[in-house]
Amino acid sequence: MTSIIPATAAATRTGPAPGPSGTGPACTATAPLAPRARLLPSLAAVYRAQLSRARVARIPLLFVATFQSVGIMILMRGVVDGGAEARAVVAGSSVLVVAFVALNLLAQYFGQLRASGGLDHYATLPVPPAAVVLGAAAAYASFTAPGTVFTATTGSVLFQLPMTHLWVLVAVVPLSGAALAGLGAALGLLAPRPELATLLGQLGMSAALLLGVLPAERLPQPVVWARDLLPSTYGVEALARSFDARPDWGIIAFFLAICAAVGVLSLAVATWAYRRAAVR
Repeated sequence: MTSIIPATAAATRTGPAPGPSGTGPACTATAPLAPRARLLPSLAAVYRAQLSRARVARIPLLFVATFQSVGIMILMRGVVDGGAEARAVVAGSSVLVVAFVALNLLAQYFGQLRASGGLDHYATLPVPPAAVVLGAAAAYASFTAPGTVFTATTGSVLFQLPMTHLWVLVAVVPLSGAALAGLGAALGLLAPRPELATLLGQLGMSAALLLGVLPAERLPQPVVWARDLLPSTYGVEALARSFDARPDWGIIAFFLAICAAVGVLSLAVATWAYRRAAVR
């Protein structure tokens, strides 16, 4: 039976005809690849996936971080009576909850993800590397908000500090969380072994504890310089100054701006570390 399909249509559908020897390709056309996913939809998808995955496992650790910070404030209550030192203790203990989850746990997560080959899964997805890092960092930082608010409220009652301006936590938590989460992700991705990533995360949290909770006036000058290099320091300073009777909103905004700049820088380094680890 003779075909009624025109020769040009058949060539379009099946490709060029075989050569005289029958060895020519049957079809040379290739289907175009799907467009790469945009940053914001990819970020939202990674955030929801990480939030759902970590909800059950991380909530008990959030309680540990919160009770740890409250316990530190209770211990410091016997040493510090009030004034600027009390404000520093409450602010440092509140941001310590962020450091425990966003820095320590995120360093461990990315260290284990790299060691287990989990980065290969993300590398096959058509999502930007920044979406993976930002989505995971945002999911881990989200767990810190309830513990930080509870710690700040408890500390205000314990040290008799005004709670009028605790709304500053709306800015302190995400900015400090972004800076510390970026640092934690970078440590986990750059560490050659997961054990070393866990160690670096623990050391980072210890630095946030010692340099953030202790009043700066009682620290030696070299330690104060090291404190200035810690990303969470500026969130602590902003929160501590909000406890003043008449807060200086200009200096508070300055500290928050520094915290935001450090957060952008640390997340950029974490994105670079992700690209570096994914191609190895």
